[in-house]
Amino acid sequence: MSNSVGEGAGFDPSIANVARVYDYLLGGKDNFTADRQFSDQLLAAYPIVAWIARQNRAFVDRAVRYCADQGADQFLDVGSGLPTMDNVHEVARRVIPGAAVVYVDNDPVAFAHATALLATSDGIAALCGDAREPGKILAEVSDRGLIDLNRPLVVLLTAILHFIPDEDDPAGIIEVFRDAMPSGSYLVLSHGTHDPVPEEPAPAASMFRGASSPLITRSRQDITAMLAGLELVEPGLVAITQWRPAHPPEPRDRAYLYAAVGHKA
Repeated sequence: MSNSVGEGAGFDPSIANVARVYDYLLGGKDNFTADRQFSDQLLAAYPIVAWIARQNRAFVDRAVRYCADQGADQFLDVGSGLPTMDNVHEVARRVIPGAAVVYVDNDPVAFAHATALLATSDGIAALCGDAREPGKILAEVSDRGLIDLNRPLVVLLTAILHFIPDEDDPAGIIEVFRDAMPSGSYLVLSHGTHDPVPEEPAPAASMFRGASSPLITRSRQDITAMLAGLELVEPGLVAITQWRPAHPPEPRDRAYLYAAVGHKA
């Protein structure tokens, strides 16, 4: 991961990167041989992971639309990954045409693509930043006038904190963002879990040891504790397919991801 906001992370195309693996699982083309080889091994062992990736993307769309419907017009997408279909600004701007969106990722390829493909109009920006340094992210977006921290905003931490080990204090990351957000703000979270089958590891946890970041699944109790100080929008912390689905969820009982939207009163 990059050392600070605005500094490029070390780039090694021979190591599978989680942002580019996610891109591959969603059918994207912005990935390298190591990412494709890793993803193919992942899919051979756990075919469900592509479905999980699609469900996470669908949740992000629903959550962003919900927040925009509540009047939120500033979005900070931390760990945004590579551009895909229905990016955050596209979803938000269907509701609020002038919504401001800042994309933050520590992968230099994701940052370069976000800069070239997403940050092409007023109100859309990309930063190279590390989720483990929320204070630096907030300082830069504020100093550059990208986000007004005196007005409600939406912070997205979707499918990112399960790549943050306990020693880097994922709960503390949420706490920094929560404390900086003014009243009326939202925090959007999705996080991998081992709860559906406690006696088994969640898919691919061991395989990610060879990737750019480890995969650390957590229990519902652990994730609930991370969201302390926020009021959870109904239906609360639930399997990702159960968070306000537009249609009846697919008949699968192992989502392996929890999802929630927290509101700061």
